[in-house]
Amino acid sequence: MKPIQMKREIEAHLTDENWVISFDREQSTLRVVDKRVDKGVTIQLSNLTEKFESDKEKMLTETVHSIKEGLRLLTAKVQIAGNEKNIFPVVRSTSFPTELEDGRKLIFTEHTAETKIFYAVDQGASYSLIDEGMLEDAAKTVKEIKETGMFNLRSLNNPMKEDNVAGNTFYFIRTDDGYDASRIMNETLLKEMNDKVLGELAIAVPHHDVLIFADIRNETGYDILGQMTFQFFSEGRVPLTALPFMYKDGELEPIFILARKKPKET
Repeated sequence: MKPIQMKREIEAHLTDENWVISFDREQSTLRVVDKRVDKGVTIQLSNLTEKFESDKEKMLTETVHSIKEGLRLLTAKVQIAGNEKNIFPVVRSTSFPTELEDGRKLIFTEHTAETKIFYAVDQGASYSLIDEGMLEDAAKTVKEIKETGMFNLRSLNNPMKEDNVAGNTFYFIRTDDGYDASRIMNETLLKEMNDKVLGELAIAVPHHDVLIFADIRNETGYDILGQMTFQFFSEGRVPLTALPFMYKDGELEPIFILARKKPKET
């Protein structure tokens, strides 16, 4: 399905008179702005093509819901005070903007050469990223928010599905709770997996809704992980990085994977 066709399908479900819809053919992006606040959300349609083709109705419902929820959050007043139990870290690529269109600056901490960690207040169906203004209103520091988010993250369950391919074992966390990739911040989980694997531990967060652990026991395992990570990356609604990480001595090192060869560090 072409982006322009997807745009028409989505547009038919966005009927609020306060919303202004625009489409950038060159970038394949759909933008919806609430003219009451002059703020909006942008959807990268090219990232959704395969999902629309495989299950159009499901993907259409999810996309429309995401747009409506995003627009709602633009006008909702979110507070940290009283919502401490709902604060979680979220992973984003290093290219993700640290400042919103209206000038508000988001709080974040460094993570790897490929990723940054932002912090959010969970609101059930979605979440709002925490900005400096929200921090000041709550009289909190970035350190306090990080500690709170990490504490809440460790309380989440970590159900995994396992797959064995060519002598290598892959583990997937896909709970659809909004914090699958965030679990890469759970040091206890990473250490447990490191103790569990028989070969080398590799970790991937190709997009925001999946975390992959790989027990690499032969060179074929690297090829499989590289292909798998790129496939997930190309399909994700919020792509993060197509580079997996090797986990050694408590550190994450992004790697390039070359076919039929061991990876070389970036």
